[in-house]
Amino acid sequence: MAALAPYLFYSDVARAAAFLQEAFGFTLGFTSPDPAGGLAHAQLLHADGMIMLGHAGGGGLNLAEPASARAKLHAGVYVFVDDVDAHHARAAAAGATIKLPPADQPWGDRMYCCVDPEGQFWMFARRRA
Repeated sequence: MAALAPYLFYSDVARAAAFLQEAFGFTLGFTSPDPAGGLAHAQLLHADGMIMLGHAGGGGLNLAEPASARAKLHAGVYVFVDDVDAHHARAAAAGATIKLPPADQPWGDRMYCCVDPEGQFWMFARRRA
């Protein structure tokens, strides 16, 4: 089990989970239905890591999806993948907004950056050496 599991908030958890599976290759783990319809919670798996998704605005905690926060950049998720260029092509084909195409970075990673349909910022990388 992963030691850390980022928890991201979306207005439509089911749609976000479907997009993240299609675009980024995550696999669906546990889900919890929302009594109003759709999903209230989803766990997406990648290697030995996990990302959790929750419903924005739920539980009186004043939670919001990134697009509604109107911030230029508030946070991001850095994910290691086996093939950055192939992952980039898959994400772009699925509709992710590419912010930085794959490039070798001075700290030793090959990385690209993108934004999903609800405005969450993602970075996908592989160590070069």
